[in-house]
Amino acid sequence: QVQLVESGGGLVQPGGSLRLSCAASGIIFRLTDMAWYRQAPGKQRELVAIITRMGYTNHADSVKGRSTISRDNAKNTVYLQMNSLKPEDTAVYYCNAHYGRDDYWGQGTQVTVSS
Repeated sequence: QVQLVESGGGLVQPGGSLRLSCAASGIIFRLTDMAWYRQAPGKQRELVAIITRMGYTNHADSVKGRSTISRDNAKNTVYLQMNSLKPEDTAVYYCNAHYGRDDYWGQGTQVTVSS
């Protein structure tokens, strides 16, 4: 059974930082492409960043230069470091695992950027 458990969300002031974590189980993590998505109220879910099993990364233009995705294969965990947060970063952030032909999702973690 595949499980993705996100943590690290919360309330932060504009300009602040957060590090999201996603712990995976039930998959061969080192062979899995991992990604972070987010969904703001009334908007479609969008890709934030992706890291392939080979370690290649790509970030959405909206977060490029402010966020960094990384992974620790020894811990079966993917991270999203977010800096210089803006109110428009407010959303539920979801961890995604693409393994073979299947996609798996975590339950999401809320990030709220507000003063």
